[in-house]
Amino acid sequence: MNELIKSTTAYKIFSADRQSGRLSHAYMLHFTDVKNLKGALKIFACEFFGAKEGSNLFNRISSGSYPDFKLYPQDDKKLTADAVSEIIEDSTMRPVEGDKKLFVISGFDGASALLQNKLLKTLEEPLEGVYFLLGAASLAPVLGTVKSRVKTLEIPPFSEKQIYGALERQGHSDINAEAAKSANGILGAAENMVGGGWFEKIEAAAREICGVYSVSQIGEVAAKYGDVKEKQELLDRMQSTYFEALTKGTGAAKGLSKSTLIFALEKLNEANADLKFNAYFNGLLYDFLLAVATHERRVKI
Repeated sequence: MNELIKSTTAYKIFSADRQSGRLSHAYMLHFTDVKNLKGALKIFACEFFGAKEGSNLFNRISSGSYPDFKLYPQDDKKLTADAVSEIIEDSTMRPVEGDKKLFVISGFDGASALLQNKLLKTLEEPLEGVYFLLGAASLAPVLGTVKSRVKTLEIPPFSEKQIYGALERQGHSDINAEAAKSANGILGAAENMVGGGWFEKIEAAAREICGVYSVSQIGEVAAKYGDVKEKQELLDRMQSTYFEALTKGTGAAKGLSKSTLIFALEKLNEANADLKFNAYFNGLLYDFLLAVATHERRVKI
């Protein structure tokens, strides 16, 4: 991920600010990759202190043992009132080893309005040498008064090629390419697909479901996958399977007519909407497959 983050405009702006001696007292890093948000913040922290990769300072920051680098929350939970009080008190003390102290708060969008308000004055008027780096997967829950006191840096979704390269650097897998394609620009999502073990199962499930052309098979297949946990991911892979058959004439659904493939894609949009209203998934799959099979039978008459 290090290479990906350093290639972003957000990182380059931050680095330029440091090198020119024009660091803002507070930054907000908007990065939708929840899984890698904290890691990205650490990369920015190393740049803040000018820590070269592999150096003693870099290792101390990465491990959280550098006293002028404060990371919150430390337990991967939401920011607490006690933590905010600790930050406010600690921010009144000067750096220990150097001339700068950095407070990093990950998942700031999960902080309550009360806690955000409590930090306002500290964010606006920190002591000389005291800086803040806030990380948020979404800016919507962040108060406007907070946004006005920070310099926002945006990391947009990565390209499929970038994610594939990052996955390959972590280790080759036969599904790296498919994971990169399906991750919607989010590295953490692709990593979960590759490392979680569920992606291959969902891919196989989508192939089996989309390969159902006969009414006699529908009940068995719907029951088989009715309790799957990754419901949204399964519908997404089904959509990709039908689209592949429509545009390339390949894949599990290639035996269906173009008319039925278009119909299936339209019905999947309805299924996605129904899923958001907590539809019974077994029944949702059954009704979808029955509609597709019925449409195909009518086309062939």
